[in-house]
Amino acid sequence: MRVGADAVARNGLYATKTRQADDQRTLAPFGRRSTCVVERRDYGPYRVLTVADPDGPRPDPGQFYMLTAAERWGGGEDERPFLPRAFSVMRTGDDTLAFLFDDVGPGTKRLMELAPGEEILILGPLGIGFSPPREERRPVLVGGGVGIAPLVIWGDHLGGAETLLGFRDAAHAEGAALIPGARVATDDGSVGHHGFVTELLDLDDHIEIYACGPPPMLEAIARLGVPAQLAMESGMACGFGACFGCVVATADGYVRLCVDGPVIRT
Repeated sequence: MRVGADAVARNGLYATKTRQADDQRTLAPFGRRSTCVVERRDYGPYRVLTVADPDGPRPDPGQFYMLTAAERWGGGEDERPFLPRAFSVMRTGDDTLAFLFDDVGPGTKRLMELAPGEEILILGPLGIGFSPPREERRPVLVGGGVGIAPLVIWGDHLGGAETLLGFRDAAHAEGAALIPGARVATDDGSVGHHGFVTELLDLDDHIEIYACGPPPMLEAIARLGVPAQLAMESGMACGFGACFGCVVATADGYVRLCVDGPVIRT
């Protein structure tokens, strides 16, 4: 779930009254479970790790997991332990889960180092995911950078949908291969449209946007006045509402993204 919420939520742009009911979410088994990496693939600078999860429930698209490397999960001279990291599930198999990573710090770097056969600890699925389009609207998926992850599984669930993806440059745009047929925009114009991915939107009164990406992108989508479901992120320590580390402001008041989101409906 690699989307910053700090900036996008500060203006209270997001409503939560129509969010999915608690009893409709897929619940995680108690406690974290040990499993192992079964496959590792690279898409430009991004890395996809597939992990075994034969005993866990199948997640809803848009839900997330707290991930921890079983070995060397810490930093500094005293190897002080890192907090778990929250990641949207990108894709599922019969008994596997796939996650998308970008090297943005020591925690993600350590997870990206994991090779097939190495142990990883997972907790999930957690949170509230995507819901079907309201009023039979046409779904449009908009992703930015590593935020494309939850859109991959949602597109699989929908059986395909119009998809618009934005990246920094050609190297990062290799991640578009995860959603064949997607239209691409890049900041430097090296691939596809030169500019913001939101400039590719063809707005009409019968679409619903599903988005995950950088804060300015989410804020721009929230201001369009079109029904949208935004997968957001804030710092998390627990993933199940105990630490209040992921509280953000919405039009309906403060919410904990790990239990009231991460998908917020506008």
